Parts: sequence; structure tokens; C-alpha cells
Amino acid sequence: MPQDPGAGAESLFDDTIRRSGEALNLSTTSAFTTAFALPDRLAAKAETAMIAADDKHFGGIAESLGRSIAELSERLDTERKAPAGKGRQAVDRDDAVRRMTGRLRALRRFSLDLCLGRMVRADGETIYIGRFGLTDSEGGRLLVDWRSPAAEPFFGATHANPMGLVSRRRYRWTGGRVTDYWDEVFTADGLRGHVALDDQSAFIASLGSSRSPRMRDVLGTIQADQDAIVRAGSAGALLVDGGPGTGKTVVALHRTAYLRYSDPRLKRVLFVGPHEPYLAYVADVLPNLGEDDVQTCTIRGLVAEGATAVPETDPEVARLKSSKDLVAAMETAVRFYQEPPGKPMVVSTEDEDVPVSVADWAAAFEAPDPGTPHNDARDQVWAELLAILAAKSGTGEAELARSRDLRRAFSRSWPLLEAADLVADLWSVPAYLRRCAPWLSAGEIRTLQRADPLAWTDADLPLLDAVRRRLGDPAAASDRRRREAAAGVRQAGMDRVVDDLIASSEYDDGEGLMTMLRQQDLREVLAGDEPAGDSMEKTFDHVVVDEAQELTDAEWQMLLSRCPSRSLTIVGDRAQARHGFTESWRERLERVGVARITTASLTVNYRTPAEVMAEAEPVIRAVLPDANVPTSIRSSGIGVHHGSLAELDAILDGHTEGTACVIRAERDQDRSGVRVLTPVLAKGLEFDLVVLIEPESFGAGIEGAVDRYVAMTRATSRLVVLT
Repeated sequence: MPQDPGAGAESLFDDTIRRSGEALNLSTTSAFTTAFALPDRLAAKAETAMIAADDKHFGGIAESLGRSIAELSERLDTERKAPAGKGRQAVDRDDAVRRMTGRLRALRRFSLDLCLGRMVRADGETIYIGRFGLTDSEGGRLLVDWRSPAAEPFFGATHANPMGLVSRRRYRWTGGRVTDYWDEVFTADGLRGHVALDDQSAFIASLGSSRSPRMRDVLGTIQADQDAIVRAGSAGALLVDGGPGTGKTVVALHRTAYLRYSDPRLKRVLFVGPHEPYLAYVADVLPNLGEDDVQTCTIRGLVAEGATAVPETDPEVARLKSSKDLVAAMETAVRFYQEPPGKPMVVSTEDEDVPVSVADWAAAFEAPDPGTPHNDARDQVWAELLAILAAKSGTGEAELARSRDLRRAFSRSWPLLEAADLVADLWSVPAYLRRCAPWLSAGEIRTLQRADPLAWTDADLPLLDAVRRRLGDPAAASDRRRREAAAGVRQAGMDRVVDDLIASSEYDDGEGLMTMLRQQDLREVLAGDEPAGDSMEKTFDHVVVDEAQELTDAEWQMLLSRCPSRSLTIVGDRAQARHGFTESWRERLERVGVARITTASLTVNYRTPAEVMAEAEPVIRAVLPDANVPTSIRSSGIGVHHGSLAELDAILDGHTEGTACVIRAERDQDRSGVRVLTPVLAKGLEFDLVVLIEPESFGAGIEGAVDRYVAMTRATSRLVVLT
């Protein structure tokens, strides 16, 4: 390999290795030569003139990384050893520690492979693109964050629209070393100097590489059509429609990281995937893109009962419970327990008998603001009732509150409720369900009744969620009283400290501090408050949902209730909807309550070889003629193999490179190094080798065809069908 012309490079790279803890496979005992480890067949790319400038720049990156890690580690250590303080001071200190810890983790996660590539502008400036921004000791720019506007041409430039670029270089990193790179030129000027032109682009080359058990981010090779969707604005709902292999999940994940960076309003972002194997598969992508604070879950994960709920096997029950009308009926189910007494009563106290009229009850029940959770509003109603009775009599509120008769009457009229109990009553008390959902027929009400009303299925989850959000936490009132009492104690303590300071004639800073301390708002800031907890039941500023075609109307209500801004990224494919999707996307989304919809379509299949798609397309066209079947841009050269089950062991034993999956109708134990999944659990995943076991057993009609189509299109190299 040619020698690096930059003096002192060895110490810079060794420092990075030592400080970042990344295994770069670079020797720390012999002289550093280069960050490039190109194979002999790429000797022309290893010429000094081709890579010297890059190596010099990598030296600067290594120095900056080492310095940044050392400085940040020292600052973090100092901050952790410092007193935490109280109230707001403690919260601010914890936030600072969290931010520094996240930044340090990001710095240590990568080393030189922070750098994705470089681009040369028409004015001659060379800009290197990184996973995040990086500067040298003098503030000079070493890496531009991939999400910044300055980096957009690196991803968006095409020969039709160069976006001001002369050339672009993308690196392939393996074990912390550059094992290949690709140059593209956009103008005649780009041919001047030193570029290595390839017949195959970096992106196409990456498609042919073996998969790993977890999805990798594709920053180095993301395409212009995908990047345009990634960088679209966050206002309203963005629908991304695309068939298998078009990069929908890639777009969804990279867009999540981009929006978190580019839009400071999006502090809480939720990413919803179809199932747990999917979440495990994509778990590394967002952290690798610099985002550790995005919450991820499945629809099941939004509700506590989702962990144990079983699939609903009765299609009619599933249909009835999937209705958004039944979700809306949960409001009626709650209001059933908010009915004031219809008769007057008398409360006996030590001093007098206090009459409680029907009007008194009605006025008290009107006290909470609309939408206040039932259990949270209970304290408000009780306080209002006591105030009304105290005002009309000479009895104090405390004495009225001790009346057992009044408490019993109030508890009957506005009881504390648990979501599980309320929903279970719907499936065990026909009259209650009839009152809440009067449009249901007698037969439908019988269908929804069950022997064990607490035996939850996935169809119950949206209803449990709607009721729980409408009820609030039964313990919320007592928790709120505890927090208010604690805040009062803190405020009183801070008031005493401030008053002592003001009264002290010995303390005078000459800066007006005494005057500031007299201000009530500053006293409240100094007293601080307890930090709020985190929960999937709270609202989010933006929600990203993948495989959205599978969501029922009821499940959409779960998501929309958590996203009042309606800032959404919706990713899906109508052709992969197991239960059919006869509407257009716009019709479906507007019907469930999504407005301001912008659509984007992905039509190029980057993943699935043409040989596989040739067999998969007729399968879905048979049941959905207008399916958005994408066009594959590559060929594996391997035809689909049809054989007998007796070949299974030999086929799996002969697969030695990349990932493999057996897809069958029933879930089974994974084999050594081979996943065994159903079509449903394989959705959203990809494997080098896919073996379909008796695909006709997946079922008939739309559901069976979709399952076969989904299973076939998981293959990135080879598909085997065994019967």
C-alpha cells in the first residue's frame, strides 16, 4: 500500500483506537500507513494519487475524535461528581448528563467510519459527509452531518440534476477500514483529477452483499428518490406507498432520524413496527443514525395487556371490534358511571341537616373541563360538591366530607374505575353493551359475549386503550395530591431561605440579586418540581408507523389519540394487507381521521432479484390486479428452486454465507443459524436465503395469496419452494 503523506498520522489513529474502543484492525505497534484496505483486484484504486487526500482528512477526523472523546469524558466525569442539587437544578443536571452520555456513546460507536463519503462542488470545495458533524481544533469543518441542508446534494444529486456537484465518492467500510469506494462524476470537469469510475455503483454493489441478523443503516448508499422522502417536511401526514424491496423501512427509519435533527419541535417521536422480530431487526439503525431517544413499539406494546393477549380467532368478533364506532362507544361506557343521583338527600352533621338537591349534584358533576379523565375528574367533582353544600349551609367542607352517607352516594354516582373491569363488563353484561352500542344487533351482541371476559385478544387492545385513556389512572388523584403537597413543602422551604437572605444585612452582591429574589416566579423556579414520568400513554409530536396497511380502524384510533398534531409518517403497501385493502390509501386514511395527506410512491425494487419477482408477481396479481408491484433493478442469476421437503436439510447445510429463513404456516423452533417464522412474523424482514415450506398451506383467498407474496419477497438472493 502507498505511504500516507501526513506526518504524525500513526499517533492520531492510535489515539482514536484507544479512546473510542472501536476495533479498527489497525496496528498500534507498527507505523500507520493508510485507512484503506483495498483487495489486490482493486490495486488501481489504491494509488497514492487516488487516496492521499482522503487519508490526510481521515487523520484530522481521528485527531478530532480522540480529542472530543477525551474532553467529553472529562466533562461528564466532573458533572457526575458534582452535587446534584434540588428541584429544577437537579433536572437540568440530569439532562446535561443524559446529553453528554448520548454524545459520548455516539462518538464511541463509530470511528473513521463516521465518514460516509465526499462530494466536490463546482467551485472546487470538497465536503466530507458524516453520520454527525465534526470540527477540528480550530473550528474547521471536518464532517457535515448527513441531515444538514449542506449534505443534501450528496444524496439527492443525479445526472439529470447534479445539484451543483462535480463528483461524489462513497466508501465501503469493513472493520473500520475502507475496503472499496465508488466515484461518480456529473460534469465533464469531474473527469479531471483522480476518480475511479466503476461499471457498478456503490448502491448496486451493496445490494449483492450478504445480509446480517440486524438491519444496517444505508446512509452511504441511500438513493435520491428515497432521500427526497426522508427530507420531506413534518407538517401533516406523509404517506409512503411502496411494494416489497423498495426501501420503505429504510426511508421510515432514516426519516425519523432526520426529523429529530431538523425539526426542534419534534421532541417526542414514536416509531411503530408490525411485530417484535421486526423491532429486534431494526434495533441498531436509529442509534447508528445518532438517535437514542426515539421510542419504538408494536401496536400491542401500547397497551399493558398486549404482552399476553392472544390472536382473535373469530373473524366476526375481530370485524366488530375493529370498528372505530365501537372505540367511540367507550365514551358512552364511561359516562354510564357519571350519572348524578336523581333524588335529593339529606346529610346529617353535628350542627345541622344539610339538604342535597338534584340540582346540587348536577352542578357539581359539571365542574370538570370537557375531556378530563374520569378518575382525575373525580376529585374536582367532590370538591365542587362540598363547596356548593358549604355555601348553602353553615357547615364547613371538612365536616361535610366526613359524612359516610354523602361519600357513599358520591362513590355510587362517580366511582373509581379500572379499564379492564369496564371492558370485561361489555363482554359479560349484554344490557350494558346494548346501551353503549345500540346499533349492534341482538345477534352481534351475543357474538361478542364470552365465558371469560378477561381473556384478552388482540382485538380488545384498542378498546382497552380507549377506555384507559378516558379513565386516567385510578391512583392519579392521590399521586397528584402527594406531588402538590411535596411541592408546597419545597416552596415553603425556599421561601424561608430567600426571606432569610433578603433580611440579612450582611449580604449584598451589588448586582440586584435581592430585588430578583423578591419575584415570585424566580422563587418558584428555585423551588423546582418533580420530573414527569414517561409513558406510551402520553402524546407524541410525531408518529412513524411501518406496515400501516395492516392497521384496523380501531388501531388507528390508538395512534391518533397519541398524536394530536397529526404529524405522521405512514409507510405501507396495499398489496401486503392480509385482510384486503379495497379502498385507496387516501380513502382509508381520511375515513379513520387523518387529514392533510401528502403522498409519495416508491416503485423500484432494490432488494428482491428479478428471478424471484417474476414468480411472486402473478401470485398477488391474481387477487389484487392493481397491486403496486415494483420493478427489480438487479438479477441474482439464480432461478427459484422448486423441490421436495426431503431436500430441506441439504439446502440449509449448504448455505454458508449470509442469513437464512424457513417460512411455514406454523411457527417452529429456530434451527442452528436459521430463523423459522410464519409469513406474518417475516413481514418487514429480509434474508439471503428463503425456504418456503408448502406455501399452499398458507391459506386461500386474499390472506393466503398475500402471505405467499410476502414470504417470497423476503429473499435477497435465493428462493426455494419445497412441497
